[in-house]
Amino acid sequence: MTASNPPRDESTTRPGGQHLWGAHLDSTAQLMNRITSQLGSQLSLVSPDGTRRSAPPALVLVGHGSRDPRALSTIRALIEKVRELRPSLPVHLGHIELNEPLLPDTLASLGTGDAVLVPLLLSRGYHVKQDIPEAAAAAQANTRVAAPLGPHPLLVETLHERLVEAGWRTRMTHTDRRTSGIVLAAAGSRDPEAAIDTRRTAGLLAERLGVPVIPAYASAAAPTVPHAVRALAARGRHRIAIASYFTAPGRFSTECAEAAPWIAAAPLGAHPSMARLVLHRYDQALATPTTAAAPQLASA
Repeated sequence: MTASNPPRDESTTRPGGQHLWGAHLDSTAQLMNRITSQLGSQLSLVSPDGTRRSAPPALVLVGHGSRDPRALSTIRALIEKVRELRPSLPVHLGHIELNEPLLPDTLASLGTGDAVLVPLLLSRGYHVKQDIPEAAAAAQANTRVAAPLGPHPLLVETLHERLVEAGWRTRMTHTDRRTSGIVLAAAGSRDPEAAIDTRRTAGLLAERLGVPVIPAYASAAAPTVPHAVRALAARGRHRIAIASYFTAPGRFSTECAEAAPWIAAAPLGAHPSMARLVLHRYDQALATPTTAAAPQLASA
């Protein structure tokens, strides 16, 4: 007697264990998400009475610029996350130096349109107070300049997740907590308000993690990262992590990571919370009266 063929299993498995049905459902869900996003983008331009709304002001992300190619690829990945969150919003990139497009060229491409400039900078300083407003004032476009990204709880959320990715324990024994500490490594600035902003982020991160967090700098300010590491070690904190307070990889973030006696987190990068924060600063700038002076620090 010949054994009959077993019923065909429509959920046969691909190499690696993924079911074909599951893969099909995943791709269908992704397609539906894209369709929903595109439909929402189109509907957002239509008023309840059926008339077409004007397009929103363009979002111009203002990066510092870096010779490290990883920086530009990271910023581009962040832009894609911003676009995913708000598909109807025109998003552009302009750099202060070192990379193209430069900010004046990006603004020139907008003609006389409306734009909100969101600095991809983590504190107040010369670029936020001088370079970016001067470029905005010289452009034909009707511009607003948003506050820098930091300090803000969403940055702390990103810093925390980057530390966990690097090996920071979310649950610690009492002994581990008493012997742990973090150096918040930032670029540095001669502007005292930049240090105030960085110290505020360090305080928020310390509250989140329950361990001391010392801000330190790669240039232009004190203490340096090695000095901050020694200061924590002198207090009996020998499990010292470096939290990379940089928007993207570069020379400074690499040098700071090399000073880590234990673990070093990756820069903030294209984290979803960073994309949410960019849009928050954009919305915040639009909600601020145009008669306001220079961008004011906001933490919520």
